[in-house]
Amino acid sequence: MGAPNDANRTITPLEPTGAFLDAADALGIAFDPGDLERLGLYLALLLERNKVTNLTAIKDPAECWIRHVLDALTLLPIAAELPDGALVADVGSGGGAPAIPLAIVEPRLRFTLIEATGKKAEFLRETIAALGLANCEVRGDRVETLAAHGGDLRGRFDLVTARALGRIAVASELTIPLATVGGLVALIKGEKADEELAEAKQALHMLCATHIGTQPTPTGRIVVLEKRRQTPRKYPRRPGEPKRAPLGLESEQPR
Repeated sequence: MGAPNDANRTITPLEPTGAFLDAADALGIAFDPGDLERLGLYLALLLERNKVTNLTAIKDPAECWIRHVLDALTLLPIAAELPDGALVADVGSGGGAPAIPLAIVEPRLRFTLIEATGKKAEFLRETIAALGLANCEVRGDRVETLAAHGGDLRGRFDLVTARALGRIAVASELTIPLATVGGLVALIKGEKADEELAEAKQALHMLCATHIGTQPTPTGRIVVLEKRRQTPRKYPRRPGEPKRAPLGLESEQPR
């Protein structure tokens, strides 16, 4: 990790914008000393690496503060209810949001970032090291493997988060098996959340979970699911199957 840290000395953290600070204040978010600098360094590292690795389509720094950091921090009311030392998994972490901003602001929680693409997982590891986030680890594997029956991450987490992981019928199969019984899944979604929820009704039943609320935010909507019983052993299915044939939809049925 020595080389990435050396390179990071030349990268200046992005300054938070007034729009971001106003929006965070409106949400009641209080930052500890050093939080904003580390959030700014995270964004600077993200945009720098994005020049050579496709991590985000958002290249404007001001927009990054809203679309990556503020969007991630809309999960704070859910995270704040967790006890110290609670385990949080983020599925399909990609460029690091929401997990890295949350880990900066909630150091009392422990985060596992799951990312199957090698270059993205490498970026996450280097960024976590550069930010000194001792409460994070990265698992570079398919979530279908890690959460499978017998997988070492199955049923471990108090909260599972995901953003841009596909429709709820797909995302639920990739997240719910990671949660403990009674644990929560928080999916950052957009304006089609209600439509996707209706579509995913059968999938949630099959996965032994239920929808307990949808929270509107300045950047989207957070769909909250609760795992009521152990996930049946056959879920998640093999890598690629949840996306190819979403649970409970006609495309999954035999032809």
